[in-house]
Amino acid sequence: MGNAKSSAVSKEILADLKLNTRFSENELSQWYENFQKQCPSGRITPGEFEKIYDRFFPDSDPTTYAKHVFRSFDANDDGSLDFREYIIALHMTSGGKTEKKLEWAFSLFDVDKNGYITKSEVSEICHAIFKMIPKEEQEKLPADENTPEKRADKLWSVFNKKDN
Repeated sequence: MGNAKSSAVSKEILADLKLNTRFSENELSQWYENFQKQCPSGRITPGEFEKIYDRFFPDSDPTTYAKHVFRSFDANDDGSLDFREYIIALHMTSGGKTEKKLEWAFSLFDVDKNGYITKSEVSEICHAIFKMIPKEEQEKLPADENTPEKRADKLWSVFNKKDN
């Protein structure tokens, strides 16, 4: 694949990303340059990923949610995100096809990666999300979803599944 510190993205990765995202070659090159500046090792660690979320949610606790999002993006389960995983994640969450977004959402909620989502996994993600919502905003939510438990119950009921 080439040197991780190279100033240009490899032709193979570039071709793959052009095929699998909506980004142009120029955009991908710019993303890569920024990625290399922010992550000179060529990889994003879970801690670095959490810091990104901390910057976006300075008045809340995004740590747990960031861990879940990181897990869902770490396609090869190696404990870090390389440039390809990063761009695929960015594409999926910002403008990817609905089917891909649903696949990502499923992977987010499938905490144990066993191919099934349980109510306890839905509850775990809801609790992580609620840690990022300021208390005053939580109070404005509809009564049937103003706690993580109520939100998990509501989501679970959409799937018309028994509690398990």
